[in-house]
Amino acid sequence: MNLKPLVEPDRVHKSVYTDPKIFDLEMEKIWERTWVYCGHESQVKNPGDYHALTIGRQPMVMVRQKDGSVQVLYNRCPHRGVQLVGNLKGNTGSAFVCSYHAWSFHLDGKVRAIPLAAGYEGTRLTRDNPDCSMKRAARVDSYRGFVFASLASEGESLRDFLGEARIAFDDMCDRSPVGEVEVVPICHRVVQHSNWKFFMENQLDSLHPSVTHQSTGISAGRVEKRLKAEQGSAPLYYHYLSTFASSFEQWDAVQTINFPRGHGILKAYMGLRPQDPDTLAHEALLKQAYGEQKAEEYLSRSIHHVLVYPYLSVQSPLQQLRCLRPISPDKTLSEIWHFRLKGAPEAIYRRSLWYYNLVNSPATMINADDLENWTKGQWGLQSNGGDWVSFHRHFGDDRVEAGVTYSNHGTSEAVMRNQFRAWSTYMSAA
Repeated sequence: MNLKPLVEPDRVHKSVYTDPKIFDLEMEKIWERTWVYCGHESQVKNPGDYHALTIGRQPMVMVRQKDGSVQVLYNRCPHRGVQLVGNLKGNTGSAFVCSYHAWSFHLDGKVRAIPLAAGYEGTRLTRDNPDCSMKRAARVDSYRGFVFASLASEGESLRDFLGEARIAFDDMCDRSPVGEVEVVPICHRVVQHSNWKFFMENQLDSLHPSVTHQSTGISAGRVEKRLKAEQGSAPLYYHYLSTFASSFEQWDAVQTINFPRGHGILKAYMGLRPQDPDTLAHEALLKQAYGEQKAEEYLSRSIHHVLVYPYLSVQSPLQQLRCLRPISPDKTLSEIWHFRLKGAPEAIYRRSLWYYNLVNSPATMINADDLENWTKGQWGLQSNGGDWVSFHRHFGDDRVEAGVTYSNHGTSEAVMRNQFRAWSTYMSAA
């Protein structure tokens, strides 16, 4: 399939969002070759703890080993193909046992027992045949407790793949006095009726918030203003929402930084360092742990969103991570996780939990607005109303240095242009 005519510097053809053949090729060329996020080490604390996930079209399971390491296996019995794990999470004890014919496997996937083994005498199904063990992901690695796997046996290291986007995990962990986070075990799961690219393009799109989220932002701003007038201050969660309705001029002043491989950063636009007792207590712990200069360096980073293309959105100052699991050209699962800063005051966790729920819970008004736009976008692209998707905004105006694109305007569509450069590279690889 010749994909080159579908992506131009300032626009892309609608078929890259709608064509099932292109979607299948994405699964093969991108998702099942690159490093994909599996979960956090704290999701599998004890030997036998597992977390089920998908990498591209492949059902996988992340499991804690007896020696403390983490392995990622294909969730499939090598006998008749039945998935060995049916729940999203749990503890499998000392072995995986197939519910169909009771084949069992050690936690590392190696076959442990084949029931009624005499029936396989003279065949290839013997315990010393590697094909009788669960297949492992070709490569597994982690960065600061965040676990990734690649189904390709060759390729760049995880550290090289993440590149400058490592700051997402550094920024989150560095806000803990002990340099570590742990997952909050409740995950918001949302199935969006749209192609996965809509989500990734939207995360650093600074033009849409004042339009899409206007009703929520303006309403929250009115309450915030009234409370400040009456009481002298307002809870921070009103500020979380009111900033969505910032003026276009304010959004245009926020820079995006766009890296090779499609990764990117939306710099900070929301004030998250109020001088209240809880914040000051947290900062005092960081200064005690890291020294005043290093703590200030950590706290003054200008980050709101970091994207790890093609599937991850990390809001490190708010301890939130969203991961995509594509299902079909017009259906995508997003998993939204929240993290606790180890050693930080409980109030800091509670404060960030407000944002997690205000923006992502089933009752949210923010994510609901986005989901509606993406669904309508998918419907529109399936119509005969036009063939191209425009990414012309501030085209030619961005600054490029050493392969990194810096937007001169926050509302530049440099983000989308950069993502499709990465998409084209992945899709054209042999």
